[in-house]
Amino acid sequence: MGLLSFIKGAGAKLFGKKEEDAPAAEKEALKANVLLAHVQSLKLPFKNLKVYLQEEKVTLKGEVDKQVDAEKIALAVGNVEGVSEVDNQMEVAIKEPEAKYHTVVEGDWLSKIAKTYYGDANKFNVIFEANKPMLSDPDKIYPGQVLRIPNL
Repeated sequence: MGLLSFIKGAGAKLFGKKEEDAPAAEKEALKANVLLAHVQSLKLPFKNLKVYLQEEKVTLKGEVDKQVDAEKIALAVGNVEGVSEVDNQMEVAIKEPEAKYHTVVEGDWLSKIAKTYYGDANKFNVIFEANKPMLSDPDKIYPGQVLRIPNL
């Protein structure tokens, strides 16, 4: 899947004082554990998953059944404040074409994004469904968030 870029200052605030104040030698491992726990809390499927963090860059290694699972895991860890890149090196059992990605800007909404990619604003629900469980409401997107735009 490769390298995805994210806006470091946008996203879920998962890292707390414990992770930020940890000694340098422990900080990245603690943050990697938080990211893994986040993926698990979203119940995203994987066979095995290792999360590595070096400064602001996350590397994902492991195995998933489907391309969509690898993409959602990458987005789940990338849309976290403090993460600027995700290098998705997960092995996918069932290969499929990769989705496109869209970084939300001020004034975006799912209907507008659907019109841009699909030519039909009414297909916003395709994008919403493709980004569950990270999205809980089609009206709750924010600038800097990266969304999956699946192929139709």
